[in-house]
Amino acid sequence: MLHSDLFGVRGLLLDLDGTLYQQGEPIVGAVETVRSLAEAAIPFRFVTNTTSRCRAAVAEKLGKLGFPSDEALIFSPPHSAATLLRQRGASVHLLIPEATLPDFDGIPTDDDVPDAVVIGDLGTNWTFERLNRAFQLVHAGADLIALGRTRYWQTDTGLQLDVGAFIAALEYATGKEALVVGKPAPRFFLNAVAELGLEPSQVALVGDDAETDVRAAQRTGLCGVLVRTGKFRKSDMTGELLIDLVLDSIADLTR
Repeated sequence: MLHSDLFGVRGLLLDLDGTLYQQGEPIVGAVETVRSLAEAAIPFRFVTNTTSRCRAAVAEKLGKLGFPSDEALIFSPPHSAATLLRQRGASVHLLIPEATLPDFDGIPTDDDVPDAVVIGDLGTNWTFERLNRAFQLVHAGADLIALGRTRYWQTDTGLQLDVGAFIAALEYATGKEALVVGKPAPRFFLNAVAELGLEPSQVALVGDDAETDVRAAQRTGLCGVLVRTGKFRKSDMTGELLIDLVLDSIADLTR
């Protein structure tokens, strides 16, 4: 069923933008490939680094494009953080986009003495008061959990600070290292693999980002599959870590 070079692979982590779709349209053959995985009972998760939408919203978008739209198939940094907090039975102070709050349903919030402070990208909603409150809580003993570590991103009006800059400030001020739950942190991939009930060596990550997706997954013990769609560039083929498999697109995954 799977590509012959994926012998021993029993489960898959599938990147979204650039791998399954680009510019709002499915990549040719992607929908059929994913549906064939479901029909063959090959376990998989859709993995995304988005911190601006909850799993339900991501699933809804996939459904409109023709992909399976079960919310349980989505693995994202907010979901990863929420899973960790539930396992610990921890309370939390949240500094995240409002759209991702549904992923934290049922987790007790505590804005005075929380077990953890979760930081996401608040964009222009960052204020000194919010950042200083996070500093006070972490300095007093709360764990610092970061949904990502991106330093900045491109907007219509130019470059804009992302969550990584605020995480760096809190680490410097508190002397504590943040627990990062988004790609390319190993915890992200290991937690997604755990949901499949498999070992890392039995799972392949399929993505268009050679470093953040593929090589980061390989360093965590997964098989790395790079597709020549999305942000792929020929220069991605060179690097200290040889990529396990390169495909023209995800449509070749099951040929």
